Amino acid sequence: PGGATAWGTMAGVLSRRVACRPALARSAARRRAAAHVCAAHKICVLPGDGIGPEIMSVATSLLAELGKREGVDFEFNEALIGGAGIDGPEGKALPDATLKLAQESDSVLLAAIGGDKWDTLPAAERPEQGLLGIRGALDTFANLRPAVVLPQLVDSSTLKREVVEGTDIMVVRELVGGIYFGEPKGFGTTPDGARTGFNTDIYSEPEIERIARVGFETAMKRDKKLCSVDKSNVLQVSQLWREVVTNVGKEYPEVELSHMYIDNAAMQLIRAPTQFDTIVTGNIFGDILSDAASMLTGSIGMLPSASVPGSGPGIYEPVHGSAPDIAGQDIANPLAMVLSAAMMMRYQFGNESFASKLEAAVDKVLDAGYRTGDLTAGQSDGFTVVGCSKMKELLLEHL
Repeated sequence: PGGATAWGTMAGVLSRRVACRPALARSAARRRAAAHVCAAHKICVLPGDGIGPEIMSVATSLLAELGKREGVDFEFNEALIGGAGIDGPEGKALPDATLKLAQESDSVLLAAIGGDKWDTLPAAERPEQGLLGIRGALDTFANLRPAVVLPQLVDSSTLKREVVEGTDIMVVRELVGGIYFGEPKGFGTTPDGARTGFNTDIYSEPEIERIARVGFETAMKRDKKLCSVDKSNVLQVSQLWREVVTNVGKEYPEVELSHMYIDNAAMQLIRAPTQFDTIVTGNIFGDILSDAASMLTGSIGMLPSASVPGSGPGIYEPVHGSAPDIAGQDIANPLAMVLSAAMMMRYQFGNESFASKLEAAVDKVLDAGYRTGDLTAGQSDGFTVVGCSKMKELLLEHL
């Protein structure tokens, strides 16, 4: 009702750097034209915990304002998740009402979940279960996490300029399988009474095939280089992973496929990040690598992500956490939330123009020398530190 399905749109627009092929461009244009006569985009808004409500307000304000100018209507419906869900009427991290709303929406915009307040709860009842639950329920199997070192922030990275300058990586992470979801898992005891904890890292061939295809399609729209990360020298699950990815690669002869062990990949990501273009990997390895890649950019507060299914609503959220230690102080960085909204417009609804204008507003504010506190590391004089609400004002001015 509100736009194209996630993967149908996503296949054509996986990079800002490489123009769409003509047929894809025409298709995207038709979708943009259709957007003006379709019903409003129905967005499930999940502010969550900590700084979540503050940064979500910035993103929805920009969507609404730009929507007025572009003739794109939005219907924002807010719901509880994470700690807010636990404290709410249903008393759980993923309330039934929230899941129903998400399933009936065109897309899900999520800010952040978790906090010290709920850390003493049993693992199965913690806020993070809400995130895992909604990912699984919507089958958002592919997580796209870009890590781009912006020219304005190259000196904010903890690594040397000559190491990180020009970094533009897309991590494609399998999101609903692997060790986070595998069974059996739990606690037990050894024959002599010692306590044990165990999880199962398991992937089926179809699960690997579908995420591999997303990886190859992503690489096709970028620089046609794909690095598959595994641990096949030790793990059987990784041996199957490598075999399946290699077989899928035969369908994409234009893409240069390489394989790398996770430990080497983590090292190479810090040593020479510009060697990577697109990375495809499993759930736990992708979790680690995408967070490591985020710090190449200077702040995790700059990184958006998209979690998409084969069809239906995707989940668009910043990579960073809920930062409860700074919640309510008006110092949070909302830029990753805004960039996540841009990813939603590009990948969920196929509206490249709308997405680019949101991204351009971020670029213009940074060009003008405005920074939130987390972006000031390594920066020379000449910038102005602003809070979350002021950043919203500046972004609206620069739309």
